[in-house]
Amino acid sequence: MSLIDRLYRTLNPARDPNLSAAFAHSDDHLPTLWLLGKTGAGKSSLIRALTGLDRIEVGSGFRPCTLTSAQYRFPAQTPVLAFMDTRGLAEADYDASADIANCEAASHALIVVMKAEDPEQSQVLRALKQIRRSGKIRDLLLVHTGIQQVADGDERQRCICHNQQQVEAVWGEVDSVAVDFVGIDGQPYGLAALTEKLGERLPIITELFDDRGHANVEEQNFQQLKREIMWYAGAAGATDAVPALGLVSVPALQLKMLHSLANRYGLVWSKRLLAEFGTAMGAGFGLQYASRLGLRQLVKLIPVYGQTVGGASAAVASYCYTYALGRAACLYFYRAKRGETVSSEVINAQFKQAFEHILPVARDEQPPTDTPNNEKPS
Repeated sequence: MSLIDRLYRTLNPARDPNLSAAFAHSDDHLPTLWLLGKTGAGKSSLIRALTGLDRIEVGSGFRPCTLTSAQYRFPAQTPVLAFMDTRGLAEADYDASADIANCEAASHALIVVMKAEDPEQSQVLRALKQIRRSGKIRDLLLVHTGIQQVADGDERQRCICHNQQQVEAVWGEVDSVAVDFVGIDGQPYGLAALTEKLGERLPIITELFDDRGHANVEEQNFQQLKREIMWYAGAAGATDAVPALGLVSVPALQLKMLHSLANRYGLVWSKRLLAEFGTAMGAGFGLQYASRLGLRQLVKLIPVYGQTVGGASAAVASYCYTYALGRAACLYFYRAKRGETVSSEVINAQFKQAFEHILPVARDEQPPTDTPNNEKPS
């Protein structure tokens, strides 16, 4: 029996081991935006503005995660990002310890949301003092909302400065952005600046909500599937930090992803398609090794990728490798559906480009601003 036959029989998604543990582990370690603010400050509006979802979708999507907070996962079915909304600020004895611990478990950014025309922020300031004393969460972004509801420009600036000074008296100097989710004549104000500021703290924001145009139909198709690929990548990265789980789950997740992507391009998943894709990836690339031995062994076996992959931790490398594999598969399946051939050089260039592009997200670093999200390989 050939290696491809054994690989297909062992990890054919129709016979897959149960991956629920891998996805559950990933769900517990989602990059998280912690939204801190009074009721009515605009926290749910911020989520709707970023995700493009409506009030009902967001309102019904929150689930309790601590006694005083609720979490919204996005996208709902294939979550790669979480928003945590603190609901217990009005309680005089609110204790932020559980919320701090909850955010410590994942990449996080603390976002304080204050309505510009509301100077009474004692609840928020009390919570900030406790968070500051913990020393565990250092970076904070202050979002001034509803700024265009204050018609007079001088009064608007006074309101913003007042709330800024209140926060800085507790926290020290903080970065801020002014927005209005309704805006004048229904045109929101400041969303691009908000997304940029959030992306500086949590790079996955930039990756998920970048709205730049794409050069061709193939890239447009990939954009429709990117969040699903990031879901698989997130699960692979999270579980590879647990060796007993990752050694089994990472290759299974990758094969499950390839099966799903093939179906989405209207192709029938089979050992022949797997073999053809493996051939297109190039001799020695090592899809079979990834499936049999896990990513850490892959690094040792493939010198051409060893420097790139070896420079990252196992969890980061699994995230990047899975994402890059998905990106390369999208290009291959798109061409295969159209009856077109694609060279190993182009597929490998796409893989390497995708790996390097997603690396800052996996490492929780800000990607270079002059690098397009989806450059087309030459």
